[in-house]
Amino acid sequence: MTPALELRAVEAGYGPFRALFGVTLSVPPGGAVALLGANGAGKTTVARVASGLLVPSSGSVHVDGRDMTGERTFRYARAGVAHAPEGRSVFATFTVEENLTLSFQRLLGSEGLKDGLERAYSIFPRLGERRRQVAGTLSGGEQRMLRHGFVEVLKRPVIDVIMPDVTVIGGIGELKKTAAMAAAHGILTSPHGPFGPVMIAAGAQAMMAHPE
Repeated sequence: MTPALELRAVEAGYGPFRALFGVTLSVPPGGAVALLGANGAGKTTVARVASGLLVPSSGSVHVDGRDMTGERTFRYARAGVAHAPEGRSVFATFTVEENLTLSFQRLLGSEGLKDGLERAYSIFPRLGERRRQVAGTLSGGEQRMLRHGFVEVLKRPVIDVIMPDVTVIGGIGELKKTAAMAAAHGILTSPHGPFGPVMIAAGAQAMMAHPE
């Protein structure tokens, strides 16, 4: 089976400072890989390389079997890479449904709005329950869920790169269900605190990152 994402002997850094040394990993379709490690171990750099934000100095990056090494970031996005960095990026004074409507109507058109909303609510039922709630009053995890809902419906990704933590309600169980419903793509993430053990217990593959 072709991996959703594969890094082969990747080395990368910032100027004269190397952050990654021969990193190899593979995320299967519908699977999840959790990067665990201390601050400075290179977890965020792996995410940046995986989504095309940083070009590796050596090694290669493959998305759904295609060698993407050195491609521009927008080509990673077109190939199905969805990068969800830290932050929530929602309109705090708008309701959940108004937030979704703004994005869906602009990109899907009026004719696609209803289907887009239904898809978002089927992937994340919690959003449907809170559709009339003002986004700024949602919990941090629910706001990230709302932001993730945009990506799932509009981009239909091959691989989700979720950094630096998983705070979606329901943890990895919810994310894995999302992956199965959204064309069985994979998940690469770097969970903080208790989310690491939760993800491993739910079946995620764990990889330890060690600072050199």
